[in-house]
Amino acid sequence: MSTLLSRIAGAPITWGVDGSPGWGHLMDPERVLSEMAGVGLRATELGPDGYLPSDPAALAEIIGRHGLSIVAGFVPAVLYTDRHAPSSLAYVRRAAATLAAAGAHVMVLGPDSHYDGYDRSITLDDTEWTTFFQNLGTVEDIAGEHGLVTALHPHWGMAVCVMDDVERFLESSTCAMCLDTGHLYLAGADAVGVAKMAADRVAHVHLKDVDAAAAERVRSGKVPFRRAVIDGMFKPLGQGDVDIAGVISQLEAHGFTGWYVLEQDTALADEPATGEGPAADAGVSVAYLERLASAV
Repeated sequence: MSTLLSRIAGAPITWGVDGSPGWGHLMDPERVLSEMAGVGLRATELGPDGYLPSDPAALAEIIGRHGLSIVAGFVPAVLYTDRHAPSSLAYVRRAAATLAAAGAHVMVLGPDSHYDGYDRSITLDDTEWTTFFQNLGTVEDIAGEHGLVTALHPHWGMAVCVMDDVERFLESSTCAMCLDTGHLYLAGADAVGVAKMAADRVAHVHLKDVDAAAAERVRSGKVPFRRAVIDGMFKPLGQGDVDIAGVISQLEAHGFTGWYVLEQDTALADEPATGEGPAADAGVSVAYLERLASAV
């Protein structure tokens, strides 16, 4: 059986790499991958479209050179309107082919909004939910054709966000889930409770910690999501207010064997000094997981 520490991966967003317009400074992939390996990570997610090579040979070369593998990729898609779904599904097809060629097993589906960024909340009506679930089935079919599991990721500023959305998703589909500790907490949900309730559906996990006061400012509308990220709302594991240990303990007790991905959303103004910024934070998170693993 694989150990907890053998299933820890990274995500480029921890190094400030996000596909949203104007998100911030993007570090060079070579440095990001080198720093991932340097803090002891064994694998990574693919990152936003175009950040890493889409050519399978070129991708395998750059990933392999750093001793990493690709385990999943975050694929945002607008599924609740017939106006946006066709282009989103075309992207899903392309992304699924890239992920499969890279050796990944999970496609993390971001149930996107038609708005740019993550600063505007939306609430689907019954007609939009019906369209959403129809297109979600198509996404699962596409992923399945490529040998991938679709794991839907409840996410702030997307179509599945708050606990009511999560419950409707779980009740109305059989699609697997990506449990993101930070986004659940930000939306006011109990991440440990979700891990317990949906343990059979969790195929992939994003680990992030959150400052409670900053999260409340976002929930109340006082501070936009991206501004809160810039201000450091997401913390290295163990330095925020999310019960990370409780989530992991619940999933491990249930027999979870998937990947835990360090995904501390970060936005950078410029290039960090060597060993500082994202690399330092990731090192703190890895050390936290090492302590947690030794205690169970």
